[in-house]
Amino acid sequence: MFSIAEGVSFDTIAREWRCKWSLEGDKASLVAAQKALESIVADVKKVPGVKRVDRIVCGGCLDFKIVTLLAPEDFEKWQASNFEPEAEFLEKLKAIDGISMIETQNYTIMSI
Repeated sequence: MFSIAEGVSFDTIAREWRCKWSLEGDKASLVAAQKALESIVADVKKVPGVKRVDRIVCGGCLDFKIVTLLAPEDFEKWQASNFEPEAEFLEKLKAIDGISMIETQNYTIMSI
């Protein structure tokens, strides 16, 4: 178990890839983002120590998020490899018309 501060422990670190998609073209950017995900998700799942990969889509705020969860020691190893295949996935998102606000973030997760 790892701890950020007294009483604030965690056993999982997540890497999130996120962007905004557009309603234009019958949600064509969302469809394209999903296809970009499908092209790399098998590689993400092969990263040693991956607990799970989640996709989150919000139709109200137009979020498209991919969250990969790992144990802290496995996360550090993935981080050392620049989160491969992150760069490939983010480049695919950048090439999609209607995708904006492409960002990444790390955070801890703990079931309580």
